[in-house]
Amino acid sequence: MNVFETKLNGTLYGLMQWSDWDRLESALRSETDARWYISAVGAEAPATPLDPAALHVLLDGISVLLKNDHQEDYLGIVYVDDPDAPSLIKIYDPNNLGAACGSIGFKVPPGWVLSLDRPTPITTASPLPGNRQRWWDAVHRLLLDEASREQSSITVK
Repeated sequence: MNVFETKLNGTLYGLMQWSDWDRLESALRSETDARWYISAVGAEAPATPLDPAALHVLLDGISVLLKNDHQEDYLGIVYVDDPDAPSLIKIYDPNNLGAACGSIGFKVPPGWVLSLDRPTPITTASPLPGNRQRWWDAVHRLLLDEASREQSSITVK
């Protein structure tokens, strides 16, 4: 197992309250040096990490999705390897929770994983629902657009 897989399958701490997510999101937005990779279940593993602007785009999309699709008083579907200094964030799809602990006979993979370590693909036995695939495709396009804007601003300088 590589570092990413060890963390992904290791001890994680749940963010139980929405305020925990807000603090994490704020901390991620304030980071300027960290480079996060984003993995989506069933998608190819990324070769390069996100730049800070693309991370903000991603966080916008995930926050909206979580708040629209997980309309509960608690959060409980986001996990981190270290609450004070996370290097891996596992986010479960609010519309595909199953039983993440495996009590239904198999583990439901997270919908998305943010990691400071280069990830390996996250596989699933079942295909993504069409609406979730369309959401990921739209967010992915925004991330690519942000990356090309960043690249062109670097080239122009």
